Amino acid sequence: QVQLVESGGGLVQTGGSLRLSCAASGLTVSLYGTGWFRQAPGKEREFVARINGPNGRTYYRDSVKGRFTVSRDNAANTVYLQMNSLKPEDEGVYYCAVGPIVYSDYANRENYNYWGQGTQVTVSS
Repeated sequence: QVQLVESGGGLVQTGGSLRLSCAASGLTVSLYGTGWFRQAPGKEREFVARINGPNGRTYYRDSVKGRFTVSRDNAANTVYLQMNSLKPEDEGVYYCAVGPIVYSDYANRENYNYWGQGTQVTVSS
C-alpha cells in the first residue's frame, strides 16, 4: 500500500521560508518521479516542481524558479520542497504526488498515480 505524507506547511510572512517534506512508504521514490502541486481556493491544482529518479533531474514552474528547490533523501525515502522568498501568490494547499518517470508533460496531473493528503501554506503580506 502506497502512502505519501506531507508535512512542514504553516504560516509564514512574505519573504520567509518553509521546507515541505513528503515521506513515502510502499514504494521507492528514487525509482519514480515525484512532483509537488499546489491548489489555492477557487483555482485548479497546478504544478510546482518535480524530481525524477534515479537521475534526479528537476523541473520547476517559471514563477518559482530561483526560489524553490526540490530534493530527495533516498535513505529516508523522502522528497523535500524548500521554499524561499515566499510570496502571497504561493499560498495554497501543497500536495506531493508520485508517478512513472517522464521527461515531458510532467506538469500533467494524469502522470501521477499516488497523491498525499496535502499541507497548507499560508503567506501573510
